[in-house]
Amino acid sequence: MRSTAPASSIRCSGSEMKRIAVLQMTSGVDPQANAATIVAAIGAAAQGGASLLFTPEMSGLLDRKRDRAALHIVAEADDPVLAAARRAAADAGIWVALGSLAVLREDGRWANRAFVIDSSGGIAARYDKIHMFDVDLATGESWRESNAYAAGEQVVTVETPVGRLGLAICYDIRFPALFEELGRRNCDIIAIPAAFTVPTGEAHWHLLQRTRAIEASAYVVAAAQTGRHEDGRSTYGHSLVVDPWGQVLLDMDGEAGVGFAEIAPARIAEVRAQLPSLANRRAIAR
Repeated sequence: MRSTAPASSIRCSGSEMKRIAVLQMTSGVDPQANAATIVAAIGAAAQGGASLLFTPEMSGLLDRKRDRAALHIVAEADDPVLAAARRAAADAGIWVALGSLAVLREDGRWANRAFVIDSSGGIAARYDKIHMFDVDLATGESWRESNAYAAGEQVVTVETPVGRLGLAICYDIRFPALFEELGRRNCDIIAIPAAFTVPTGEAHWHLLQRTRAIEASAYVVAAAQTGRHEDGRSTYGHSLVVDPWGQVLLDMDGEAGVGFAEIAPARIAEVRAQLPSLANRRAIAR
């Protein structure tokens, strides 16, 4: 695991720091086992002094065999992973940005849904992934997320103990319009939980995460899946925390576990004052 201190010409003069935690995990096909990993991470994050824990995309179930996955994908109210995370958050007195779970919608479609859970165990926000991962990679890997999942339609932000949090999921990162809107809403932090493939991760992961942080003049927290999974896929790892200047504060490499980073609200204001790209943005005629 690497932790990289900011080295830009921007220096944060404020003394207030907010501690966050990031879970990097190798989710499998058993929701109960995944829930146990998340609950343990919530406890470790609270013990480490964090006020908010971020987890990866598909924290509760990662299974490319959809007939087998269907046995575990249930309505939000019945999801055992969500229930366990809510209880653990309340017990530990910590917020949790649950990267995403596969849940059953009322119309029978699945949703790739992020949850923000407050320190009493309540659900403060929900976000359904907008952009579906439908690609054919040069490695021969083929993915058709839209065959099972319904796309979300709403941009979501929520106030948290570490500032205004904007929500995105994995493939969303490749669509600048979403992040332009999150920037317009003055997000302090943007969560981009992911289960990036190894080829796309090696090519684009760090570049895209740093770019989105710079564009929005905000922190980016990207909790990631890592390693070889039970369903046969491999994910890239490298969970990141990136500051508004684009500096990497935390890179968890390929290790599963919990990492920590410090968020400085004053740094957001200083970056936006010296590079006021959000304030200077103009509408472009089409």
